Formats: sequence, C-alpha cells, structure tokens
Amino acid sequence: MNVELYFAIAQHNLTVVGLDGSYLKPIVTDFVMLSIGQTMDILVTANQPLGRYYMAARQYDSVRSDVTDYDKANATAILEYRDNYTYSSTPIFPSSLPTYEDFDPAINFTYRFRSLASQNHPVNIPKNITTRMYLTVSVNNVIFDYEGTSKTNLAASFNNVSWINPSTDVLLAYYRNMSGFYTTDFPNYPPSFFDFIADDVSDDKTLTVQGTKVKVLNYNEEVEIVLQDTNVFDGSEDHPVHLHGYTFYVVGSGYGNFDNETDPKGYNLVDPPKMNTVSVPKDGWVALRFKASNPGVWFFHCHFERHISWGMVTVFIVKNGGTLETSIRDPPPYLPPCKSSSCSQLQVDKNIDRTVAMTLIEAMPHYDQVLYSIQ
Repeated sequence: MNVELYFAIAQHNLTVVGLDGSYLKPIVTDFVMLSIGQTMDILVTANQPLGRYYMAARQYDSVRSDVTDYDKANATAILEYRDNYTYSSTPIFPSSLPTYEDFDPAINFTYRFRSLASQNHPVNIPKNITTRMYLTVSVNNVIFDYEGTSKTNLAASFNNVSWINPSTDVLLAYYRNMSGFYTTDFPNYPPSFFDFIADDVSDDKTLTVQGTKVKVLNYNEEVEIVLQDTNVFDGSEDHPVHLHGYTFYVVGSGYGNFDNETDPKGYNLVDPPKMNTVSVPKDGWVALRFKASNPGVWFFHCHFERHISWGMVTVFIVKNGGTLETSIRDPPPYLPPCKSSSCSQLQVDKNIDRTVAMTLIEAMPHYDQVLYSIQ
C-alpha cells in the first residue's frame, strides 16, 4: 500500500476498458500502471504461440532513491497455454515492463484515459462550479513537545493542515450535532503561494499545523479541486488520492505549478475519465470535478498508508437535500456504543442488542476511530 505498480504480460497486449467501475475508450497497451486503490478492467486475448509467459508486476517509485536492484521485488505469475507441446523450463519475461524509476511511461499511460462519452454512456461534467479548491499535497514536519523540549516529527498535509483523528468519528458527531470533535474551517487554498516544486523550498515551508478540519458542502454543489504536488521537505512524488462516496471527472493535469489563467483553457470537458482514485503526478497537478449529490461524511485522503498515518487526510461533509431520499440515512439500530467518555451526549437505547456486529464500509483498519460511510 505504499507504491504504485507497473504490470505486463510477456508478448501479450492488454486492452484497458474500464477504471474504477467506469468505462473507458479502449486502450491497447503492452503494460499498465495501476495506482494504489484503483481498479482496472483489462481484456487479454490469448493469441500467442503455445508456451508459458510471465505476468509481472513491478514497483513504480516516483521518488528517486539509491535502490538499484528493484527487480528482486517483482511479483510474478505464469500464463500457460494448454495443449500437447513441450515448453521451456523458464517462462518468457515481459520486456515491455518499465523500470521502477521510469517516470514517463506512467504519465503517458494515464494521459490516454478517456470516457466513452457516447449516447449509451454519456458524461455529465459539472460546469457551473460553485466551490473551487486548490489543495497543496505535502510531506512536512510537525513540532511537538518532548519533556519540555521542542522536537519535530514527520507529518503530511493538505493545504498545510495535518489531520488528527477525533475521539468520536466525524459521521456520528455530525449526525448527532455534537460539538468539539471537528471544526468546519478547512481552507480552500494554502496559507501561502510559492514555487511549490522548487528544489530549495525554505525550511519555514516544511512546518505544518495539526487539526481536525473538515470542508462542508451544500447538497448539489458543483466542485472543482486542483491538487498540487509540492517538493516541501523534499517530498515530491506521485500521490494516489481517493474520495469516498463519489466518482469524479479528471478534467486536466500537467507538470509544474498550476496556472489559474492558462491551464483551465486546456481542460478536457468532452470525454474526461471518471474515477474515484487519481494519481497526483510528481512535480505536477491534477484537476477534478464532481457534483455533491451524495449526502454524508466522506473521507478524502492519499492512499499511501504512511501518508494517511501522517495526516494527509481531510473530510467532506455534504449537507442533506430537501427530501428523505436526498438526506443522510439514520444509523443502524445495532450501532455499537462508543466507549469513549466523550460520547456521553449520545442517547443510546439500552434495549438494543449490542452483540450484532456493524459492518464498517470503506473502513481504514489502522485507525482507532473508524470514520465509516453509510451508503
């Protein structure tokens, strides 16, 4: 859960037809790059000479490192043709598999994603944007007190806010109108603008603040988010960012710092891919749009496990619409009671059988307090 992957089958083409549950215009390729948390629908035609062929996955690491022997980390399986023939003891390895630090194939592959945008599979791209957000994606330092001495530790952030888990999950606190567990002041923009991808970002830009800050959206708002990679703390790399409860259109991406005047002119508003996980490119940006039509409390995070644990997380609260069908559902009657003393505000029915286990949807297993989503 900490690296993206290249995948290929020796001497076979792959036809990519879907991503994150949405159709794509078919892409014929000899390898794919799969980001963490993504799902990809691939068709393979077994039309090669009888034999055995390696299916291989290799780590793709957008962070330059001193490691030179990543081949030992390849994951392989064998595609074997059934028939009466004599095959070699060693299967063929895919020569099309990029090296672990080869950046360009990943970018060129993802640039090919296009929705079908057909009569049977139309696109509905938000164009009347009511909320615009520009989120910097950073690895940072955070200051903490250790026995009276200021120390620093690794952290990660969106817009220089590093997420802190509340003692009660945000969904329940929001539903019960409980105060003191989060604030609604997550910023739409970073605290300052500078050359985000510079090699010499000053030390004062490496520090982040911590908080449980959420972004509140009205029902049916049309939202555009630009995610900007940064080289703060020498942390420039791809970031696979995932939004729970939604799919979004990826309308643009590019290298460098996002330019609000020129870059939107190149947006694809005809057939952009529809996804729920997008890889923010190293030293670049990506723009996504969605309509806030699913009320609830939705986790938004980098899919690298280490970055989640460091705080590269925020939450969107989408308010109810005007009907029962457009409102958040009630918690299930078998919701286990919160054992925290902070839950004293909850009115729990003591007659409910608490032995029934609740299914936590899209739960993050490493969190003590799971922010779940009722779908």
